[in-house]
Amino acid sequence: MFFNRLTGDKGESFACNFLKKKGLIIVERNYRTKLGEIDIIALDAKVLVFVEVKTRSSRKFGDPREAVNFRKQNTIKNVAMCYLLKNNLVDKVPIRFDCLAILGCDERNFEAEHLINAF
Repeated sequence: MFFNRLTGDKGESFACNFLKKKGLIIVERNYRTKLGEIDIIALDAKVLVFVEVKTRSSRKFGDPREAVNFRKQNTIKNVAMCYLLKNNLVDKVPIRFDCLAILGCDERNFEAEHLINAF
């Protein structure tokens, strides 16, 4: 379990750098509510982007994208609504939901696939 968390943390740090290089501004990391967590909240021009990061060291247990199933998507949508309500942004800013699927053991060999409007 510790190895999984360490891989996930490295993946999230890599994801932030990856998104910054694409011109996104990181607004928040690991936004938590009672309902769940959103890994990264970022701005892409005027669009508020909720990003789910999934990191796997190998495809042994499936592709990272497969872990963002319907249930996980609903959780992220609900947490995003909490964020929008808390920050008085409902109907004031366009939003989208992205997934960043990362494969590899560390930053030197990560492969990233950025799925824009993933769900």
